[in-house]
Amino acid sequence: MGDDPAWLYRLDGVAHIAGVINEEVQKYAVNCNWFQETFGECPEGADEDTVRRYARAYIMMLLGTQLFADKSGNRIHIRWLPFAARLEEMGTYSWGSVALAWLYRCMCRVANRNVIKLAGPLQLLQSWIFWLFPRFRLAGFETFSWPLASRWSGYIPSSSEKGPRVQMWRLWIDRLQDREFIWMPYSSSDVLQVVHPEVLEPRHMVLWQSVTSLSYFAVIEWHQIDRVLPQFRGV
Repeated sequence: MGDDPAWLYRLDGVAHIAGVINEEVQKYAVNCNWFQETFGECPEGADEDTVRRYARAYIMMLLGTQLFADKSGNRIHIRWLPFAARLEEMGTYSWGSVALAWLYRCMCRVANRNVIKLAGPLQLLQSWIFWLFPRFRLAGFETFSWPLASRWSGYIPSSSEKGPRVQMWRLWIDRLQDREFIWMPYSSSDVLQVVHPEVLEPRHMVLWQSVTSLSYFAVIEWHQIDRVLPQFRGV
């Protein structure tokens, strides 16, 4: 797949792709800038095939830069090509489970003293931290909406405060007390009233209460419900 220019040609329908594929694909990844320049804006009045091509490119960028980002921050792996090519089948995969598997693996890797960068869906990790650790929570973001992670979607950290902020947070973590951790952050009435009703239906609760393996290509992580259920008043 990675060495066949026709794969990307059939996927994206770009006439010149066969001529530039060798330059754009390096180590089975494509630069984000190329995706943005080529598919940045869908032309007005585009036919259905063109819209589908731009939708596939958007999905590729979403998967490669948000849910399954690597440390480069600007490369999109072509492993997602077969999935984006079959748009009708994308809803049959558990993308949330895959994102968790990738996040867990990235967190395990960054625990190594030789690793200095953390990859993965960091918005998910940041949201979880803000929900469970009030001390780290930002002021002025008190409105609940669905999905819950969108509560802090407007937060833009200041790069000028990066150094002092990291030092301050490390000190807070060292001094963290048991009473400063919220064990059931999603169980309050304010939160439950904005949770999508389908999530609380028995057929879906069976899914997020299940004990199963989370598979992300070569990455397989066991997901134990005792990590999640206490947050929802579970036992």
